Amino acid sequence: MPGPRSRSEFEALMLPHLDAAYNLACWILRDLHEAEDGVQDAYLKAYEAFPQYRGGSGAAWLLRIVRNTCITMLRRRKSRGNVIVLRDLMNDDDPLLRGPLQDVTSVPERQLIAKAEQQAVRAALAGLSEIYREVIVLREFEDMSYQEIAEVTQLPIGTVMSRLSRARRNLREALKEDGEGDERNKL
Repeated sequence: MPGPRSRSEFEALMLPHLDAAYNLACWILRDLHEAEDGVQDAYLKAYEAFPQYRGGSGAAWLLRIVRNTCITMLRRRKSRGNVIVLRDLMNDDDPLLRGPLQDVTSVPERQLIAKAEQQAVRAALAGLSEIYREVIVLREFEDMSYQEIAEVTQLPIGTVMSRLSRARRNLREALKEDGEGDERNKL
C-alpha cells in the first residue's frame, strides 16, 4: 500500500477527476447510488494500484479503473436479474447532466426550452447502447481526447472514432425522431 508521500501524490493527481469518475459511473450503471459505490470501489482500487501508475493522463488511468469496476458491477447486477430504467431515476436536479446542458439564461421561456431540450437529450442518450453511451460521455461531457478514450476503454483509437461517429449519428437520429414526434403532436 502506498505510503504518506504516495497518498498526497495520489490525491493531487486523482481527486480532481472525481466528478468525471462519478459521471461515467452514473451513465454506465444507470443508478446514482450504485455509481457512488462504484466510484468508491474504483478509487480504492486505484489507490492500491497507484505504485504501478507510470504517468500519462491521470484521468484516463483512473477512468479505465472506474469503467472496469462499473462494468463488473453491471454484470453482477444483470446476473441477479435487476433492471433499472434510467429515465425513472432522473429528475430536474440530475447530476448526470453537468456543464453546458445546464447553462441556461434567466429568461423563463429559454429556461423552459432548455429544460425540454435537456430531457430530450437525456432520453436519447439513455437510449443508446452502452458502447456508444460511454464514448459520448467521455468525449462530450468529460472532454477527453480520442487517445484518452482509447486508454480508458482499452480499444484501438480507430474503434473509438467509429463508435463516437455512430453514437453521434444515433443520437442525432433519436433527437430528430423526437422532434418529428413533437411536430406531429402539434398538428
